[in-house]
Amino acid sequence: MAITWILVANASLARLYANFGPKQGLQLVKELVHPESRMKNSELSSDRAGQIQSNGSGHGAREQQTPPKLNAAKNFAQMLAKELYLGRSRNAFGRAILVAPPAFMGMLNATLDRPTAQMVTDRLEKDYTKSSEPDLCGRLETCIIV
Repeated sequence: MAITWILVANASLARLYANFGPKQGLQLVKELVHPESRMKNSELSSDRAGQIQSNGSGHGAREQQTPPKLNAAKNFAQMLAKELYLGRSRNAFGRAILVAPPAFMGMLNATLDRPTAQMVTDRLEKDYTKSSEPDLCGRLETCIIV
């Protein structure tokens, strides 16, 4: 039976589990923490928008297009996508399950490469990062054989 990787994540915490088959439960493979995603926007950026010199006599200020907190979450999603890519390239798993809140799930899906995305058999748009392993097994019983 193929190993199933289960990524349970939100914008600041991710746990990667492995399921080795029927009645094997979940084994924690890796835990990743991204403290920048917990910071406030004001803590992630400078105090003021940058100054720009215009062609005319006035000056202007450049506003950031994307809030810093959103950029931090996107960076974490890219980091997680890289973990899945590396696992796939090493044949560490045969299929994957993603569990994340809707907004973060969108970021994950956008950053996965095509071959890795094709290995994802189930996507649950929930935040189960605070769930214990036995509770998580119960919540995922329709996706995996625990």
